[in-house]
Parts: sequence; C-alpha cells; structure tokens
Amino acid sequence: MERSIFAAIFGGFLGILTLGGLAFVHAGPDSDPNWQPTTPPASPPAPQPKPEGDWRILDPVTYENISVFPVVASYAQDTSAFLTLQEGLAKGEVVVRERGSEEMVRGRDGRPVYIPQPTGASVNQLVLVNRSKRPLLLLAGELVSGGKQDRVIGKDRIVPVGAPPLPLDVFCVEHGRWTGSSQFAAALTIVHPSVREKAAVDQKQTEVWDAVSSGTTAKAPAAAPPARITRNDLQTAIAGNAHTEAYEKIYQSSAVGVSIDDFVAEIERRFASATSGLKGERVVGVVVAYGGEVAWSDIFASGELFDHYWHKLLRSYSVEALARPTVRTVASREGASDFLRRLNGRETMETEPGVYRWSEITEGHLAEIELEALSPKPMKLHRLLLHRTS
Repeated sequence: MERSIFAAIFGGFLGILTLGGLAFVHAGPDSDPNWQPTTPPASPPAPQPKPEGDWRILDPVTYENISVFPVVASYAQDTSAFLTLQEGLAKGEVVVRERGSEEMVRGRDGRPVYIPQPTGASVNQLVLVNRSKRPLLLLAGELVSGGKQDRVIGKDRIVPVGAPPLPLDVFCVEHGRWTGSSQFAAALTIVHPSVREKAAVDQKQTEVWDAVSSGTTAKAPAAAPPARITRNDLQTAIAGNAHTEAYEKIYQSSAVGVSIDDFVAEIERRFASATSGLKGERVVGVVVAYGGEVAWSDIFASGELFDHYWHKLLRSYSVEALARPTVRTVASREGASDFLRRLNGRETMETEPGVYRWSEITEGHLAEIELEALSPKPMKLHRLLLHRTS
C-alpha cells in the first residue's frame, strides 16, 4: 500500500517536470510577448594564410636592393645520411665524366672503369658514378667545372648507393670552349637565380647561355635606377676571357666593375647577427626579395643541410641583386610568408621507387619544386619556390 502511494506521488512529480520542459521548449514569440531572438555569437575571424610547413619567418636582412628573410624551424630532421656533390667530388667518392667520349662502368671493387668511345662527348649529358656508401644529393644549379665545358645540374635528384653509372642531364655555362681534360672538379658555386631558373624550369640550353651573358632575365621597372653589373660590363668581362663565356670567370672578373665578394660578406655579416640569438630553432632556409619583389626561396630539411649550401646560395642571390636595378624598396614579412603558401596548379611528378620523388607545381608566374627522399625514411630534403622572370 505504501509502495503504491509512493509510486503515484513520484509519477505525478515526473509529469509536472515533463510538462514544464515542454512548455520551455515551445516557448517563443506566440507564448511570451517579451520574447526576443538571441543573436548568435559572431564567427571567429578566418585564419590568416600560413606558409606551408612548420616554419617561422624572421624580419628581413636588408642591404642595398636585396632583402633576405631567414626561415627558421624548431624541428630537426637527420640529413647526415646524405652526401653532397661538393663533398663527393672533393673526396673522390663521386666521379663525373663526359658522356660519349668514354663509357664508364662499375668494376668489381666499385671503382669506375673507363672505356673510350668513338661517338664523342655530348654538351647536355654527363655520366656520374656514386662510389660512396651514402646516397648522393644533387641540386639544380650546382656547377661542376672541367671537362670540355663547365656544366650545371639541371634537376634536383638523389643517386642511390651502388647505382650504375648515371646519364646526367646538364646545361653548359661556358659557351665558347670545347676542349680540355676528362676530369671534373667540385666548384664552390651555384649559379644565380636567372640562370638556375632557365636550367631547372625552362630547361633550354640557349636560354641558359643568354642568362649567363646578360646577368638577369628579370624585366626592369620603368625609370628604374641602373644595375651595379650591366650587360656591357659582362660583355667586357667575356672579351677579357678570350671570348669564353665561362660562368665562374665572368663573375669573378674585376671587369664587372664591382666586388661580389664584398657584397656577399656584408650580407653574410648582417645575416649572422640577425640569427645569432635563436633558441631552440635553426635556420633551414631563406626567402629572397629584390627591391619590393619577393622572388625566390630555398628551404632544406635541416639546419645542417642549409649551412652546407648557404655561402654558395648567398653568392648566387648576390650576383642576381647586382645584375638587377638598385631599387631599395623592402618587401614585407607578410609578403614573404604568403610567398611560401602551397601552390594550386598543374603538377608534374617523377619518382625512382624507394629512392626519391621529384615534383613541380606551376601557378601563373610561380613555380614550386620539391625533392623528397623516400629512404632511409621519407623527408622533403629541398623545396624551391620562384617567381619566374618570363
């Protein structure tokens, strides 16, 4: 009996709660004359575009008409497994020969064996053997000197350990010479962006030669102040080299009228000062602007890899700056950050299974090239972004 009375009281209490809940749910303008619609909370502002990758961009290091934005990262990829071309040639662990003048095969001990060929050397191909115990990293624009002509590497790639002799696509940067020994040596040079663009993106020998002899392929703004190195200066330097358009001789000549080494040293000093106080971060790349135009970027998987290429890259950026008008406008950090966004355009991809993947995306006048190692573990070793000059 007590249980029945308690159940009835409890059931009635639940019914009252239910009716009250329904009245609350259906309350609105018809049931409450004082009812006012609730204004929904404002949407959060749309996130600002961020550069692709886990990077931070510092304020620019500026000098005359060039601005160099350090790109820093807190992560640390281990790139010690890779051999660079400069290291390999200097130690004799990488051998380069003219393709066609002799055939190069790998002997039983791993050393190259040379077999003379009657067909003759080819301008746009060399043969390379990686004798080391590390995969070899090649960057577009790296110069190998010697042979019948100096050449630059045409495309980023990785040459695995134990690979057979590799036919290597290259571009000549020494118009006018076709004699010399079969030996090639390490050159402490990466060609400047106008030449590198023609080799890496356009891949046309005549345009590479034109970029070597003209300095820059960028169009000068109307009424722009003159460049420190003019086309006439370069022609004078070429004439002084017995009309041989050898890249290194042209841009090391006093005939160009300006010291490239002094220009490089001043930027290097300012860059070191600007990045000396980093804590828990390393410089892994740079974004480069000429005047107010953001034009170029090289970013690497590690600070160690960046350090290896930094001086050569800085010299190449400096040559381009000296060949462009001396416009002293400084690009913004926001512009540099936006430049690093992922492009959305036509993509071309090449891969060597288990070794590397190379990709190129073009969007308007922008081009993005990435080299990803697939072994010993996947990592993006190098990312190049450029604003094309043509």
